[in-house]
Amino acid sequence: MLHKTAGIVLRTVRYGDTSVVINIFTELFGIQSYLVNGVRTGKAKTSRANLLQPANLLDLVVYHRENKNLQRISDFRLAYLYRSLYADAVKNSIALYTVELLDKTLRQPETHPELFWFISDALQWMDRQEHGTANLPLYITLRVAELLGFRFYGKYGHTCYLDLQEGTFVADIPHHPYFLDEVYSRLTDQLLHAPDLDALKDTIMDKEARRRLLVFYQDYYRIHIPGFTGLRSPDILHEVLE
Repeated sequence: MLHKTAGIVLRTVRYGDTSVVINIFTELFGIQSYLVNGVRTGKAKTSRANLLQPANLLDLVVYHRENKNLQRISDFRLAYLYRSLYADAVKNSIALYTVELLDKTLRQPETHPELFWFISDALQWMDRQEHGTANLPLYITLRVAELLGFRFYGKYGHTCYLDLQEGTFVADIPHHPYFLDEVYSRLTDQLLHAPDLDALKDTIMDKEARRRLLVFYQDYYRIHIPGFTGLRSPDILHEVLE
């Protein structure tokens, strides 16, 4: 049966001479793998493979069978044409970080429509910005955790340490190493309570603070997601973010 769904490309692998297998985070079916035949023609004018780059937002017509590992696509087209994302090193690195995070955390056959539209909106928002996107990877990491069901609870104040193991702000230093000090707990609280994406620029921190927070947040994922092995893209982010 054919279905129409929106999708975010996560990963593309060549298959044979002209085909690809792509992982796509779809609105209707969660993360799925699709075989797409005949898209790699070798001719730039006729090849549609460039539409399947990681982070592209697509409108899809797909065949879907439950419990099948490899699905098929009937048709696809761009749902949004990026203006600057692929030409801007910072935006491109954030986009690649985002899709790697989704690829490493989402599991079939779970559906997460709220998470899907959050990521879609965040990528389009970033594409439109001229500056002020440096905190976006941190915010996305926190929101993905929340929407997957292991959010942080509480608020920075008299509880000034963020316990990564318990997932909550606490008043005293925990008796284990998985916690954030007062500075990083305060920064995380500001990100958690940002009213919208435009407000992210109001949380002021330097490059080293962003680097350390991404490391801490990956520790949080390791604690709460069995088999999570960490990400490679933060190394690139550290090089390009100010």
